[in-house]
Amino acid sequence: MSVVNGFLSGADRRAIARLAERSGIPHELLRKPGARVTQEQFSTLYRLLAMELDDEMPGIFSRPLRNGTLKYLCLSLIDASKLEVALHRFGQFFHLILDDFRLQSHREGALGYVEVVGNPRGPAPSMLGRELMLKLVHGVASWLIGQKIPLVEVDFDFARPPQANDHLHLFPGPVRFSCDATRIGFDAAYLEMPVRQRKSDLKKFLSRAPEDWIFVSFAEQLTCHRVRQYVADCLPAMPPIATVAQALHYSVRTLCRRLAAEDTTFQAIKDEVRRDIAIQRLTRSDDAIAAIAYEVGFDNPTAFHRAFRHWTGSTPNAYRKTM
Repeated sequence: MSVVNGFLSGADRRAIARLAERSGIPHELLRKPGARVTQEQFSTLYRLLAMELDDEMPGIFSRPLRNGTLKYLCLSLIDASKLEVALHRFGQFFHLILDDFRLQSHREGALGYVEVVGNPRGPAPSMLGRELMLKLVHGVASWLIGQKIPLVEVDFDFARPPQANDHLHLFPGPVRFSCDATRIGFDAAYLEMPVRQRKSDLKKFLSRAPEDWIFVSFAEQLTCHRVRQYVADCLPAMPPIATVAQALHYSVRTLCRRLAAEDTTFQAIKDEVRRDIAIQRLTRSDDAIAAIAYEVGFDNPTAFHRAFRHWTGSTPNAYRKTM
């Protein structure tokens, strides 16, 4: 919900209820920081906001990125000989249209970097703005070469926010805060890869925005994502940690250590999986709440109601009635 509210911050307050409702997001949940939305709900809201405000980063930067910005950005990149050239053009493109920052791509030893550098004489980009610009760089760069680029480093120059765990679902790599720079790092060998996309491929990429550049898929191999997928596949049964560790070829101790390095725990992942699937079932089906409770691993509907209120600040009934 913190990302949703970041996007809504640039919208007319009178339009928020209308846009949230059309996206399938209950309006009153916008005031509850523990609430969650699905990827489809977020993407619908993104497209509605972009159309309403004529801004493809709705209200995020000091001036709007008019509809068509992403299209013309990609058109300027697809005839580059290799990714390194395309990333240089990416930075030049945004230097022409925004005063908020500069995007600088460079090499440091075996790693390539793209860094968001603030303009001391211009408006400072928000935390959300810096995050989304790095997401856009990573998503477009991966699309250009036809494969996801694994991130070795994801650094932010701001303090750790309260919703820091959500960064695990935005960036496929270790996220660090209070660093000297805001940047992503990856194997420099990717800079030499040829651009594989052509103009004929662009329409599909644009039609799926922002799904194809903002979200991390389960295929990107953070340990927590693999655990999430395994737990989700086992529902309504809830596997013990020993079973999950064996399936992923870890000892329990190693699995716990890897999850701790990603700033999460097995219990937290179980709760997140149950919460997210419950929200999806409430928003996409007419199934009885007792049936949804069973589907996400609760034998007792009362326990499910109590857990759902803890996760979202709302009861399942209240959440569904606002849809």
